[in-house]
Amino acid sequence: MNLNRIDLNLLVYLDALLRERNVTQAANQLNLSQPAMSNGLRRLRELFDDPLLVRTSDGMTPTERALELEPVVREVLTEIERAVQPRTEFEPEEAHRVFRIMASDYAEATLFPAVLAKLRAQAPGITLDIMTPSDVSFLDVERGKVDMVINRFDSMPQSFHQILLWKDSFSCVLNAQHPMLEDFTLDNYLGADHVWVSKTGMGVGVGVNPDDVQRLGWVDVALDKLGKKRQIRVFTRHYQAAMTLAEENDLIVTLPSRAARLKRDNPRVVLRDPPLEIPPLELKMAWSPLLQHNPANRWIRKLITDTARELDGQKPTP
Repeated sequence: MNLNRIDLNLLVYLDALLRERNVTQAANQLNLSQPAMSNGLRRLRELFDDPLLVRTSDGMTPTERALELEPVVREVLTEIERAVQPRTEFEPEEAHRVFRIMASDYAEATLFPAVLAKLRAQAPGITLDIMTPSDVSFLDVERGKVDMVINRFDSMPQSFHQILLWKDSFSCVLNAQHPMLEDFTLDNYLGADHVWVSKTGMGVGVGVNPDDVQRLGWVDVALDKLGKKRQIRVFTRHYQAAMTLAEENDLIVTLPSRAARLKRDNPRVVLRDPPLEIPPLELKMAWSPLLQHNPANRWIRKLITDTARELDGQKPTP
């Protein structure tokens, strides 16, 4: 192939088409008209002598050749973007933009008040759009539609960049009148009714199977290793709701300690250490390789990382 035939814009078009799998959406992403994008796809097909995207019952499906090209094109464009980035650093005090961040309500309640305080002082023109795990898919992150995701993750695509923000222990929250407070043993813990709370990863959730211990998470896996099982009466994906249910009922909620400590000044509840060893959870931040070198994203990732480490008693990143 003669390199003189290659229009760099065509690679940008191909990257958008392979992300969106839709001509109209790819055109919208690049602020082009649909006819212009259709013409670009025609030229791409001529360039690579391959249909690249074929209309099927599932929409526009990439061919084998397109799937081979996808990571190569993405890497080339990432390197070009990095090469042409302005040398001037991001100036937060002058910036006016929105960062879209997926975060669990655990992270939102424990980390983001401090993050927002720093943003108000250092970058008052920045707005945060905090999305729930159910609003976002791994594909959204990969495509750079979301600036970063903050949660606990059982698995993550290898292409994503990630960093550990902190580890957290577990605590139990009980109504202050709970009859078990005087004798909070493992046997009594198992004899009580519980609220299960978790939202690991991202994507639309599905119903919980109480017998699928591995999917129930840290607390129930730890109990299973002891040959024990608790009585879960309520399943929820919201930490604040779980603590409210414990506050107003004779239910026990076992959840990350940083979330539990949000209730420490509430006289209606009592916090207790769990009567068993539970491995700590890991709160991570992850982002697309497409945003790895973006100055604005680098800046806010450092601000979030430093804030988390300060809250955790660690030194900020250099």
